[in-house]
Amino acid sequence: MGGEILTTTSTKVGLLGIPYDENSSFSRGPAKAPASIRSVLQGGSLNSGCENGINLKDNPMWLDCGDLEITGKHDFVSGIESGCADMLNRGTRLLTLGGDHSISYPILRAYAGHYPKLNILHLDAHSDLYDSFKGNRLSNACPFARIMEEDLCQRLVQLGIRTLNQHQVEQAQKFKVEMVEMRHWQSGQLPEFDGPVYLSLDIDALDPAFAPGVSHREPGGFSTREVISLIHKINMPLVGADIVEFNPDKDIDGVTAQVCAKLVKEIAGKMLDSI
Repeated sequence: MGGEILTTTSTKVGLLGIPYDENSSFSRGPAKAPASIRSVLQGGSLNSGCENGINLKDNPMWLDCGDLEITGKHDFVSGIESGCADMLNRGTRLLTLGGDHSISYPILRAYAGHYPKLNILHLDAHSDLYDSFKGNRLSNACPFARIMEEDLCQRLVQLGIRTLNQHQVEQAQKFKVEMVEMRHWQSGQLPEFDGPVYLSLDIDALDPAFAPGVSHREPGGFSTREVISLIHKINMPLVGADIVEFNPDKDIDGVTAQVCAKLVKEIAGKMLDSI
């Protein structure tokens, strides 16, 4: 893992890459996303100002912590959980770049040890609640089943969902997930939370017109502005987040990389504003 070595326990926000996509259920490629997003962030086309007025440039509370390297499926859960727990123990809240969505489960295992009353806001085209997918219980189609089985949060709110089957509906009912399907969502609609929030943002929550660089394109999603507005509207401290499932191999002229970089800035600004 590269980046600055932390020697203080004061709270900071760290950008952490997890270039891992071995649990992708359809096509590989999201492992290339952290490097692609950082290239935009560092490339000069964007400045470092967030819309809430926070500037990331030379901000002592904002760190790039490099990448957490995972060698394979045998240490996938333990490697991510221990790496994230170590950073949380040193006072760094994480904005993580995946990688496929399977990384959210071990990240949230680490978070649960620090935030027992955690709320999760999950933006996605898919509910990712399969008990198992293609024989893999750690698939990117399953992380929220594992999270809910282990009581890693007190509340899971899912927005943007627009492709469900009966098994996923039953899983949502079983785990008492608060799901607002995209067909029922009204612009700006976001429940209020009563405790710290973790945001898990699958880039395919956005309509492919705004973010074509995903493995599972599902038309009918959010606009970029709608997602930014939801981030700004979170009413409680945002203590962690991940951006997952960006697939640079599927991108068109770097459009999705630019969207992800913009979302990094707005999420970082929101997290820093919570400190």
